[in-house]
Amino acid sequence: MTCPVCGGKAIGKVGIDQFYCWDCCVEYRINKEGVQIYEVAEDGSLVAFDPQNEFLL
Repeated sequence: MTCPVCGGKAIGKVGIDQFYCWDCCVEYRINKEGVQIYEVAEDGSLVAFDPQNEFLL
């Protein structure tokens, strides 16, 4: 499996159909609607992924 954002292979499973990429630090879910990508905020909450965030990649 590869990360849908950076293509990295350092992926960890954090829940049912929920994964974390150690390369770009995003969390994503795979379901029948597709892939939902989230950034992890400083307090540990999930925030919808913003591809314009230059600090992420």
